[in-house]
Amino acid sequence: MVLDQIQLADGISRVEIAERTGLTPQTVSGIVRRLIDEGMVREDGASRVLNGGKPRTTLRLNPDARAAIGVHFDPVKLTCTVVDLMGRPLAVRRRPVAPGTDPADVVAAMAALVGEVLTESRVPAERVLGVGLAAPGPLDQNLGLIVAPPQLANWTRVPVQRMLAEATGLPVTLDNDATAAAVGERWSGAGKGVAHFAYLFFGTGVGGGLILNHQVYRGGSLNAGEFGHSTVLADGPECYCGNHGCLESLVNPSALVAQVHERLAAGRAGALSGPYGIDPASVDHAAILLAAAQGDPLAVEVVDEAARHVASIAVSVANFVDVDLIVLGGHGIEHVEDRFVAAVAAALSTRPLSRHVRVVDVAASPLGADAAVIGAATLVLHTTYSPQLSDFLSH
Repeated sequence: MVLDQIQLADGISRVEIAERTGLTPQTVSGIVRRLIDEGMVREDGASRVLNGGKPRTTLRLNPDARAAIGVHFDPVKLTCTVVDLMGRPLAVRRRPVAPGTDPADVVAAMAALVGEVLTESRVPAERVLGVGLAAPGPLDQNLGLIVAPPQLANWTRVPVQRMLAEATGLPVTLDNDATAAAVGERWSGAGKGVAHFAYLFFGTGVGGGLILNHQVYRGGSLNAGEFGHSTVLADGPECYCGNHGCLESLVNPSALVAQVHERLAAGRAGALSGPYGIDPASVDHAAILLAAAQGDPLAVEVVDEAARHVASIAVSVANFVDVDLIVLGGHGIEHVEDRFVAAVAAALSTRPLSRHVRVVDVAASPLGADAAVIGAATLVLHTTYSPQLSDFLSH
């Protein structure tokens, strides 16, 4: 609890920690002394004056005290990073994943990336707490399995947690990629210090994570937050999950590309029509997002339609869970985050039932396209250092 308060604050005194946690000043002082002796916390020399009293020494995390590695397994790409105790990336490496690649080969590639980021960052091995692995769901976290992701046909009940631990020699924490991104936001992003927030993650698919009362909410099967499989259009396209008109089936990268290609094939003009006429494959998701960011009317039209679908789900999340903040992030909305934020903000100000009490905030993730991999690394930090309500209840 003490370390959590120091991590969440941008400088805090012992007295403030005692006030916020309910611990006695003597207890806080003893714990802080241990944390300083272990190198986890430092006194930064600055003083804080509280309520006209005497100056209090400011405490901060020592970011170099520990490090954690994150691996994000997207169906088409691996990303790996090592972060310091503040959740700041020290090195990042990426590698494509070919469709149908054998799980053992993918895990070997993960382990190779882990070695590369450690070499590049020069972090001593003794400071590394472990590896966080963010993977597409559904997962069986109790057994460390990727169960049967619809976009990964040969990944049925793969014991990826054990496989990566054996390949790296480090302990591995496994979680859903969107939940990991939410943990990253809680540790060092837009959700830092926010009690209740929802995170919508846009990658190859659309996922989500929930932080409720400062705790990660995972649900009964530990797969909560699948916002991408909420129905937006009842008569919409069939989704691989078995439903129709899911958010993901309408706004994922392949859906946006298909919508743009259909309109270009029908004769729509614009910045993308020339490249489409030469090579339709060149008008991919990245090109569409860049065109929308530059104001191309067709790209803006398709992106804004997607943003309105996202806004509808954001309203449902606000009504169902009553969060204080909704965070949008991931590489799937890179360069057009502002358009999505604007659409969601407009909907949250006019549609949730509780809007007359307070309007839910919305923010783009400051972690950007690397939200999931930074989140994967902060899974390790969060599991190691953040107070877990389940631990308190079990005693």
